[in-house]
Amino acid sequence: MGPKTVLWTGIGLCAAGAVGLVVGGLLDVDAADPWASVAGGAAALIGLALTLYVLVTQSSAPAAPASSVTASGERSVAAGGNIGSVATGDGSTATAPPTMPASTPPPPGSTVTASGERSVAAGGDIGNASTGNASTGDS
Repeated sequence: MGPKTVLWTGIGLCAAGAVGLVVGGLLDVDAADPWASVAGGAAALIGLALTLYVLVTQSSAPAAPASSVTASGERSVAAGGNIGSVATGDGSTATAPPTMPASTPPPPGSTVTASGERSVAAGGDIGNASTGNASTGDS
């Protein structure tokens, strides 16, 4: 039973209880009192059962391990998804690539690490990277 099923079951119980109380109140107020007590008790027990069911199924589901993204070198760059354009050198520029696919995070539990000087790492695609110094034309 999915979360939406539990939600709609709860909404249906509330709606049925409300309709029952209104109809009972319009027809015979004295007769509505015992029915309201029975309906309230039944709704409470069903609600408790649904809550316990959801708690048990949620807690037994394994948690996805976290992804790790680190950049530890001087001028290093790390990204969990795509990198469109990055420049780490003195005076260097990185032009934007013509098109990049939509960024998707790395799979759970994966590691993206840029650990050297001017290193670049990505969990996805790298469009354009410039890690060296720009040439000034002087020799």
